[in-house]
Amino acid sequence: MSAAAQPSARRLLVFALCFLLCMVALLAKAINLQVTQKDFLQDQGEARYLREAPIPTTRGEILDRNGEVLAVSTPVESVWVVPRELLKHPGYIKPLADILEGDEEKLQLTLAERRDREFYWLRRRLLPGMAEQVRQLDAPGVNFRREYRRFYPDGAVTAHIIGHTGTGDVGLTGLEYMYDDKLTGKPGRKLVIKDRLGRSVEEVKLLQPAEPGETLQLTIDRRLQYMAYEELQRAMLEHAAESASLVLMDVHSGEVLAMVNHPSYNPNNLEESRVLQRYNRAITHVSEPGSVIKPFIMLAALQAGAVKPQTVLDIPAGGYNVSGHRITDTHYYGPLTATRVLTKSSNIAMARLAQQLDSGHLHEVLTRFGFGSLTGVVFPGESAGVLRQPERWRALEQATLGYGYGLSVTTLQLAQAYSVLANGGLLYRPSLVMSTPEPPASVVDPALTRSITAMLETVVTEDGTGTLAAVPMYRVAGKTGTAHIASVNGYSNDYISSFIGYAPASQPRLVCAVVIHKPRNTDYYGGLVAAPVFSRFMTDALRLLNIPPDRLPENWQAGMAAATPAAISGAPVSGGQPSASGGQP
Repeated sequence: MSAAAQPSARRLLVFALCFLLCMVALLAKAINLQVTQKDFLQDQGEARYLREAPIPTTRGEILDRNGEVLAVSTPVESVWVVPRELLKHPGYIKPLADILEGDEEKLQLTLAERRDREFYWLRRRLLPGMAEQVRQLDAPGVNFRREYRRFYPDGAVTAHIIGHTGTGDVGLTGLEYMYDDKLTGKPGRKLVIKDRLGRSVEEVKLLQPAEPGETLQLTIDRRLQYMAYEELQRAMLEHAAESASLVLMDVHSGEVLAMVNHPSYNPNNLEESRVLQRYNRAITHVSEPGSVIKPFIMLAALQAGAVKPQTVLDIPAGGYNVSGHRITDTHYYGPLTATRVLTKSSNIAMARLAQQLDSGHLHEVLTRFGFGSLTGVVFPGESAGVLRQPERWRALEQATLGYGYGLSVTTLQLAQAYSVLANGGLLYRPSLVMSTPEPPASVVDPALTRSITAMLETVVTEDGTGTLAAVPMYRVAGKTGTAHIASVNGYSNDYISSFIGYAPASQPRLVCAVVIHKPRNTDYYGGLVAAPVFSRFMTDALRLLNIPPDRLPENWQAGMAAATPAAISGAPVSGGQPSASGGQP
């Protein structure tokens, strides 16, 4: 081989060796990538386009006792954005801000501060029209996600019972809050392929199916709720009152058939309401009851043997002085029987009667009826009211207790206590949610409750203070109440007007409590302000629930007794509307 050919051969050999080494290196790299790091690289590759996405779920419906929808979650669109993508096209920012009813400069600044994020909510749970406008804009980096928005068909009518939800469909108030765990569903998960803008283009795999929330059925009757709402609203306007509450209960089960407060609020538009409007005052707010407490003081006196219904009580003409405080009546009635003391609602007689009783006995009777303790209804913020221990009572306090001062109660407590009088001494825990009822507690002799019922029937006569509470063709037992409202400087000139009663008095089925705060027009007595509300509402409720009348004209009784003896006797009536107590007599 010539000398010139030797360097060429060496160069060729060196090139071949280098090429071989490169091939070996590439082969080693390929083996490393395809075998050793296969799983790692696979995961990294998939991470570039595979994402785990949540599957939204629906919150459980809330229904009334007849299956009518009171709260439902409907699908809506929420808008999110990749900030840097939208910032590359600033011309879209102003029209987007206009659609979302926002400020262009503020949106620009918000996007700039979040430029490095891959996800930012622009607006959640848009109204359908607004979502469609954003979609038509087709702005870069703007995307949609389906969520659910809570909707309340009856708005303010059921707001205080149901409550409302907040961000993430989480219950914030009312039964939405109390039963949040039951109503909240379990979101699902799925693998999806997303494009470079983060938009889902294909579903790859279902990882976990979504589970909807459970349905919650209430004891509330939507029809009665509407009727109560309208009657209370009418009374508020007529008397220029500050607030009012109404509770209707089934005597035989404790089920709350209607519960209304005014003023109310629209849970579909919280921005237009104030926080104070959202309280369920029938459960959370307390006040001194006034004369509606008198039946329980009288029952304590009957139980102690201090009086009988026909016992005549002397009433001083000039009032009754206790510890320098004079107790008076609106009129001087002269001597009254115990029954007529309730008929005329004599403060003097009741104060003297309360003072004659042993304080421990009086306290025990009031606690047996549920005063001073929680009713047990499952609702957030319930108040137990105030009933001081008897050893702390002064002479004046025990006397004023006789006509409803010195203790505080809720409207629901009053309805519960009167239901004990109505059903023969059985105390049921009030309920707002359909469930197996707990056995009632027997708290007082049925004979005593029958005596009080007979006495309370005289209140709703032409001779009593509750004349305007009468219900055509039904016997009614009840009591009026008018109480001064306590203030920082003593008692003000504002009043609480109330009427609590039940019907039909011969076989009670419904008990209704009406409490109206601060009526500002001329009338303020419970018999003039609250009693008419009771009358109108109870008239409609009894007929709606097909509860037979028990005060028919004499010329009707013979014919109806022959035609429908079961109805006259109060037996369950087949057909028609469902009974208030689910078929119980």
